[in-house]
Amino acid sequence: MNLDADSCYRALATHDARFDGHFFVGVTSTHIYCRPVCTVRTPRRENCRFFMSAAAAEVDGFRPCMRCRPELAPGMASIDATARLAQGAVGLIENGVLEEGGLEHLAERVGVTSRHLRRVFLAEFGVAPIEYAQTQRLLLAKRLLTDTALPVTEIALASGFQSVRRFNALFKNRYRMAPGRLRRERMPGALPDMLRFELAYRPPYAFDALLDFLRERAIPAVESVTAHGYARTLAIVHRGTTHAGIVEVRRVPRKAALAVSLSASFARVVPLALARVKHAFDLACDPGEIDAHLGALAAAHPGLRVPGTFDGFELGVRAIVGQQISVRGARTLLGRIVRAHGRSFDGAAWSDAEAPRLFPSAADIALAGADAVARCGLTPARARTVIALAEAVAGGTLVIEPGVDVDATVERLRALPGVGPWTAHYIAMRALRWPDAFLANDLIVLRAMNETRAARAEAASAAWRPWRAYAVMHLWKGASP
Repeated sequence: MNLDADSCYRALATHDARFDGHFFVGVTSTHIYCRPVCTVRTPRRENCRFFMSAAAAEVDGFRPCMRCRPELAPGMASIDATARLAQGAVGLIENGVLEEGGLEHLAERVGVTSRHLRRVFLAEFGVAPIEYAQTQRLLLAKRLLTDTALPVTEIALASGFQSVRRFNALFKNRYRMAPGRLRRERMPGALPDMLRFELAYRPPYAFDALLDFLRERAIPAVESVTAHGYARTLAIVHRGTTHAGIVEVRRVPRKAALAVSLSASFARVVPLALARVKHAFDLACDPGEIDAHLGALAAAHPGLRVPGTFDGFELGVRAIVGQQISVRGARTLLGRIVRAHGRSFDGAAWSDAEAPRLFPSAADIALAGADAVARCGLTPARARTVIALAEAVAGGTLVIEPGVDVDATVERLRALPGVGPWTAHYIAMRALRWPDAFLANDLIVLRAMNETRAARAEAASAAWRPWRAYAVMHLWKGASP
């Protein structure tokens, strides 16, 4: 995003929520930086400096506002090649790739050199990747200090710091205060049962429509969808340790935010768990830009999101199992797979269903073999496709998550036996978070477009680029009863 100071100041003066997360303002008279939606008195124009990211503001010596809390701003949704690469790298940073493997490994994952990645980050965010990650860790720590009763030691580790000493030193240097200052009126106690957060989004948000989509496809024992929210079991593997728990998501009344509750078992992997929620609920979406581009197609359902996923392998299995059968039939088969191969979970049962279980990992499915999967009701050919996917993911030759090379991943998926264009692009749309994915041979899409041939639908969809995945959701929604 190119920052025009006068335009940014006009957005700041009107507190326009559409610009939230697109830029931050640093106030030279206070050395504090804010979101454009901050409710404090608008500063004088000559006292304002504008930044592309929170990291750029902090590197320039500004500290975060305690009222609008920049760590709660929604992410950007840029789509050009440079921005797409930067956002892909940001997604991988949120998933812990930089922390685990360093800058060279992060650059390798997005398919560029570390030097080029640094140039991209400087162009998009005004800082280097490591400085960006450092700011994200500090902002997460500030959020945990403010919103939870976690001990400071747990917060330091959950935020990605390897030592409490390093955390304290950096926090004091950057924010000019000790971490404990945010806790003077709240002494940390025992670890709570649930950790609670808010994640902002840009309105409008068709949350009920998203819940309807998820409810229809909810896997028994793994997911529960009510009229007001979503809950599921989740396992996150980090540094060789599996963290299993429950994630709950609801809309916050009268605020452009989702309320997220995480089991305390996720305390050490909070950034990874929140990143899964952001992907699954498409919180980086800029609906104003997308709906304006789609025009009449989006008019009936403004703010419609593309549902993501909490786990790429799980979404891949969903796509394969759902080939050429009804959504209800696929849900039944997936429930059988979970009962046969999913691990039991020591947690509270859903109010209207069986005890919760974890969706089986790629390694578990690969070990089970095709015959065992077929006994769940799949055809032998489809069972072999599931096993091929599981072996590729477990072996590391196939990575299904945001930030990977979309074209290369689609080709690897297409190389698996039994995976065609629809399955590969459905996975790209939901698991890779590719906004321009298009299901040209989807029967509902063809019917909604009054087309009979996939090639003609593909050509006609060019008018919706680069937001064709959202066009698919609108076509599906328009065709539903």
